[in-house]
Amino acid sequence: MLHGFLFHRGRGKIFTGIIEEIGTVKSIEKRAASGKINIVSSFDLARIKEGDSVAVDGVCLTVTGKDRGRRTFTADLSDETLRTTTLGEGLRAGFRVNLERALTPATPMGGHFVTGHIDGVGLIKNRVKRGEFVDLEVALPGGLTRQVVKKGSIAVDGVSLTVRDLARDVVKFSIVPHTLKSTTLSEKSRGAAVNIETDILAKYVERNLSKEEKGEITGDFLAEHGF
Repeated sequence: MLHGFLFHRGRGKIFTGIIEEIGTVKSIEKRAASGKINIVSSFDLARIKEGDSVAVDGVCLTVTGKDRGRRTFTADLSDETLRTTTLGEGLRAGFRVNLERALTPATPMGGHFVTGHIDGVGLIKNRVKRGEFVDLEVALPGGLTRQVVKKGSIAVDGVSLTVRDLARDVVKFSIVPHTLKSTTLSEKSRGAAVNIETDILAKYVERNLSKEEKGEITGDFLAEHGF
């Protein structure tokens, strides 16, 4: 039921956090209030049309053009995207990016529901290799840890990860070999900036708890939401 609700409300612009492939930035233009990005991809571009959504390092972008011969697609970058995500600072031609196409009703749900709307930019505070695994610590922007729980889900550069532990503003992960092999997290070192999206369900819980604290949850509110 939640699956169908999200498709109806979000018009299909939902992702799973399971990266399909790593693309390469062919070019990126940044202007005062907008920009454009061109990405080389092995996606079957015959099955991608203008207006489709693709998550690039976790950022939901709309395809505005494609070149099947060069295996590239283009997307516009808004002022908001440039200002609040890693796509606006430091990203250059040649950089590799995580790619995922929007979820469809037939897509297996392997990760968690990801909207592609970035909540903030985090910084990798520590990285320790343990055999084939990597322990990663990411410092979150202020306030976001209210939406994170141990063993819960969070998207880092579009990758669905399970929280191993958290302390204050730092979230800890254990990255498995498959994720390291199939995403750009294998290339991220200490101090690198990463896009953060917390779990959408956690956002609803926080919002409703806030209403409760303010005394806004009433019998009518509960009835309206099916309780």
